[in-house]
Amino acid sequence: MNQTYGLPALASIFVPGLGQLIKGQFLKAFLIWAVGGTIGFLLSWTLIVPFLIWAWNVYDAYNSPA
Repeated sequence: MNQTYGLPALASIFVPGLGQLIKGQFLKAFLIWAVGGTIGFLLSWTLIVPFLIWAWNVYDAYNSPA
């Protein structure tokens, strides 16, 4: 089985949730857009919370199975 991990992680660096969408994890991508976007927007003044959400998103896109 040929699994690509780099492309979803690279896509998630630029657009959070896109890596999960590429892997076919549609619900997870939607939740990242809805919940992560809302939390990131509401707590954008902290700078650390949006960064942690973004970093988890890239990590998850790289490590979660397709």
